[in-house]
Amino acid sequence: MSFPGPPAQAAAHDARRGLVRTAGRVAVATTAAALIALLGVAAATRGTGEHPIPAAGTTALLHAVVFAALAVHIGELAGARTAARRPAGPGPATSSGTGDTHPAARPGSAPRPRPRAFAAAATLAGAGASVGQLVLLSAVSGMDLAAVYGTVDGRLLLVMASGFLLAAGCAALARPEWALAPLAAVICAEAARARPEQFTPLVGSALTAVHLTAASLWTGGLLHVLRVLWLARGDRPSTRAVLVRYTRRTGWLLAALAATGTASALRKLPFEVALTSAYGRVLLFKLALAGAAGACALGVRRRLRGTGAAGPEIHAEIAVLLCVVLVSAVLTVVPDPHWLALRRH
Repeated sequence: MSFPGPPAQAAAHDARRGLVRTAGRVAVATTAAALIALLGVAAATRGTGEHPIPAAGTTALLHAVVFAALAVHIGELAGARTAARRPAGPGPATSSGTGDTHPAARPGSAPRPRPRAFAAAATLAGAGASVGQLVLLSAVSGMDLAAVYGTVDGRLLLVMASGFLLAAGCAALARPEWALAPLAAVICAEAARARPEQFTPLVGSALTAVHLTAASLWTGGLLHVLRVLWLARGDRPSTRAVLVRYTRRTGWLLAALAATGTASALRKLPFEVALTSAYGRVLLFKLALAGAAGACALGVRRRLRGTGAAGPEIHAEIAVLLCVVLVSAVLTVVPDPHWLALRRH
């Protein structure tokens, strides 16, 4: 019987240490995210004279799960197209164990290793968060679930839960393109719940739907690309090709987010309470974070042109984007700033 030698033992020890460090970082990040969502509304409303909605922290946390689920699934769909192939070059196409050529393989290219799919698990979490909001709405309002289903918010939450479940089923059946329709239904339902201003609510909902789609593509797409880069970290031409394709799309997403975010802010936030309302404070903080994420994206593009590698900017970009997701969840449950403006008049 042979026993592993010192090099093998050292490698196993380093792998265990790396796993423990990663688990620790995930635990710290998850705890910090939960605290931001739970305490963000109370911090934003302090000193404004506004009263937050009941169970605002829990609602914000459930909203954050919904936004994260959309980002993971949509980003995985878009990221799979961004990172589908290696750059063209010499080398035989690979085949599957059955002797058939892999769908991603063709002469002059080879399939890139794919990260594990998280879409089904993410959308199941989104369905759970939508149902959780239904239960919370029932508890806060004092109505039973049957009565809650009859409200506008209840019906929209039911659409979201059903859409997430259908999307999870599409992912489990290996039919990812089928998930686009139920995910679109989830986005439209969430946009309708986002308290668009009362005079032209359809325009406000449309702006929110575009904004939420672009944010999900950016955040989730970057997360998927980072996972692909980790698997292909020894293949520099391949990682550069993935980054080039990703950065080309980032510019369009930034433009869409800036345009829809500015339009929505002008429609929802009275200028005179921009600094004294919870909505204004959270929105300004979100805009600052979005600007930082855009700066990181530009830094990735400049470094890519110079050295051919992404550098630390891409990790800062995903960290800031995850904070944007949390702040966006808080923004959905702070008081309506129009009431504060009307009271002051």
